[in-house]
Amino acid sequence: QVHLVESGGGLVQPGGSLRLSCAASGNIVSIESMNWYRQAPGNDRELVASTTVDGSANYADSVKGRFTTARDDDRNTAVLQMNSLKPEDTAVYYCNARIRRIGSLSSREYWGQGTQVTVSS
Repeated sequence: QVHLVESGGGLVQPGGSLRLSCAASGNIVSIESMNWYRQAPGNDRELVASTTVDGSANYADSVKGRFTTARDDDRNTAVLQMNSLKPEDTAVYYCNARIRRIGSLSSREYWGQGTQVTVSS
């Protein structure tokens, strides 16, 4: 079994910062990618940031210059540092990872349970 657990959501004023964390646990052989998605009420889930095994990161245009993601492969963790937050960043944020488990020849996607981020004055 593999589990992803997010933490760090909450309520913040516009212009503020939050740091989300994602921890993967279980019988993991390798993590190909660790990604952050978000879903606001009435909207589709959208990709916010992603990292690949070589550590390179990509961001949605809406968060470039404000959000930064990084991963620690020794700890199987990822973080999403969110600065200059705007009300439109309000959403449930999900950690997503493509992971190969012990005993498996291929990788598959896993999702965390999500953490609420609310940006409001």
